[in-house]
Amino acid sequence: MTGSVFQGCIPALMTPCNDDRTPNFDALARKGKELIGLGMSAVVYCGSMGDWPLLTDEQRQEGVKRLVEAGVPVIVGTGAVNTKSAVSHAAHAAAVGAKGLMVIPRVLSRGSSVSAQRDHFSAILEAAKGLPAVIYNSPYYGFATRADLFFDLRSRFSNLVGFKEFGGKSDMTYAAENITSGDDALTLMVGVDTGVYHGFVNCGAGGAITGIGNALPKEVLHLVSLCEQAANGDAAARGAARELEEALMVLSTYDEGPDLVLHYKYLMVLNGEKEYTLHFNETDKLSNSQRRHLENQYRLFKTWYAARYPNAA
Repeated sequence: MTGSVFQGCIPALMTPCNDDRTPNFDALARKGKELIGLGMSAVVYCGSMGDWPLLTDEQRQEGVKRLVEAGVPVIVGTGAVNTKSAVSHAAHAAAVGAKGLMVIPRVLSRGSSVSAQRDHFSAILEAAKGLPAVIYNSPYYGFATRADLFFDLRSRFSNLVGFKEFGGKSDMTYAAENITSGDDALTLMVGVDTGVYHGFVNCGAGGAITGIGNALPKEVLHLVSLCEQAANGDAAARGAARELEEALMVLSTYDEGPDLVLHYKYLMVLNGEKEYTLHFNETDKLSNSQRRHLENQYRLFKTWYAARYPNAA
C-alpha cells in the first residue's frame, strides 16, 4: 500500500443546508475539521453522499475550496453527466490543493461503452496533474470497471493508485484477486459500510470510505481499527470486529439504498446537528415509518455499544 491519502477511515461528507436550501459551507468545513480531529485520515467531497447531482459545478467547487482552506485533507468526487464537467472538477481539485480524486464513470450518455469510459477516465486523470486517484466502481453508475481497463489506464497514468469498490462482497473479492493484490503500490478501498470486515480481512483493503461514519465516527473508527488488527492475525480482534459490524448492520445497510443521504442526515439531526435537517429538494424526506425504524435501531445500537464498551465514551 502506498503512503497516499487513500488509507484508514474516510467519511464521504454530506452537504448541509441553509434555511433557503443552499449549501452551508461553514457547516461543511466545521464537520470536516471535526472528523479529522477525531482520527479520520481524510474526507470525500462530492461523492453521492454529497448530493453531487443536486449541486451546481460552482457550488461543488466552492465546497472543495472551503474544505481545503480549513486544512481538511479532501478527496474530490468527479461525478458528472459529461466529461467536460468531470475534467473541470479534477483540474479544480489539483489547483486548490485537494489530496486526491475519486474517479466516477461517465453516466447516462454511452455509460455502458468501454471505449467511452476509457476516454472519460483518461481525460480526468490527465486533468488531475498527478493528483492520486482511485476509480469508484459501483453498480449504481451502470458500469463495471474490470482489470483490463484498469491496467490499461494505469499503464498511462501513474497517479491511478487504487480501486474503490461499492458493488458488494463478490465485487470486492474480484477487485482484490484481479487488480489490487498483485502490486503493493495499489490500494483497495472498501466502498460500502456493510463490507468493512470482508474488505480488510478477506481482501486486504487499505482503507474504507464510509457513510455511517459521519454520524458514528468513533464507533466506525473502532470497527476499522479492529478489522486492521484482524487482518494482521489478531484472533480477539477478529471476533470483536465481526460482532461490532453485526451490531451496526441495520444502520450500515442504509448505505446500500437510494435514501442513504436522507437516512444519514437524519442520524446527524438525532445527534443534534440541525444544519442537516433540510434537503436540496423540498420533497425529499423519510416517511414516518422510516424515521421510527431508524430511531429505534439507532437507540438499540447506542445502548448495546455503551454496554459492550463502557469505557469508550
